Amino acid sequence: MRVAAIDCGTNSIRLLVADVEAGATGLRDLAREMRVVRLGQGVDATGAFVPEAIERTRVALAEYVDIIGGLGGVDAVRMVATSATRDAANRDLFFDMTSRLLKPVAAGAVAEVVTGDEEARLSFAGAVGDLDSADGPFLVVDLGGGSTELVLGDASGVSAAHSADIGCVRLTERCLASDPPTAAEIGAAREFVAERLAPAFQAVPVAQARTWVGVAGTMTTIAAVAQDLPSYDPDRIHLSRIGFGELHEVCDRLVGMTREQRAAIGSMHPGRVDVIGGGSLVTAALADHIGAESGIDSLVVSEHDILDGIALELAVR
Repeated sequence: MRVAAIDCGTNSIRLLVADVEAGATGLRDLAREMRVVRLGQGVDATGAFVPEAIERTRVALAEYVDIIGGLGGVDAVRMVATSATRDAANRDLFFDMTSRLLKPVAAGAVAEVVTGDEEARLSFAGAVGDLDSADGPFLVVDLGGGSTELVLGDASGVSAAHSADIGCVRLTERCLASDPPTAAEIGAAREFVAERLAPAFQAVPVAQARTWVGVAGTMTTIAAVAQDLPSYDPDRIHLSRIGFGELHEVCDRLVGMTREQRAAIGSMHPGRVDVIGGGSLVTAALADHIGAESGIDSLVVSEHDILDGIALELAVR
């Protein structure tokens, strides 16, 4: 079975086209693409999408439709939208655009807004597929542009999950205006992160976790910087491990850099230059709490996430 999964978040829109053999539990990737479109531009402040963000997303989705067609089509497609679309009052503009573009690849296909809990469950399914079940329970953290999902579970499934209204774009737009951020801005950002993560830590008993797994662009970029990769290399990043001492050093360094300095990092995607500092502050706060509660002292970074979860679920429908 050939499936296509599309994840449209606050910062990026991503595509996975994969084959799944009968009875198999893994995917054979045919295409895995990512475009930074910043769909959530200004949504935290205004509660609505701006036209230029809708247009950037339209262009990227049109490219994805062409890629799917070039591979001969798919048996099933699912497009999910997450934090920014949950928050935007004019989301109908987004739905109208996506339904027009998706029609050629799947009649009746529409983008769907998933709840934070559903987003968490799909991220967990995608993230743990390549891990040894003996290393569970796993705490999977999907740090996105507008929200951060914490999910606790093991081979039998998810036992607790929470979606926190904090992400790299939301935090940057709200708190980090200067280049580089001032000490006052960083202090305010840390307070905001603590406020937004507190309900997640109450809902998800991180003390039960044995392995912390981080997914999505902030985490993978931090892993690339930690390894001093000359360019972004998914194979080097996938399942790499970062000790908390090094993790804090990298996060502090990224927060203190200017945009020009971040842009000069070979593994840094241009679309993450202005928000990686915010993502680093969230990551550091997570490490502090997780380490104190569970005794975990390192972060495992996975390239597999909600996209893989969507594709695997399509294959068994």
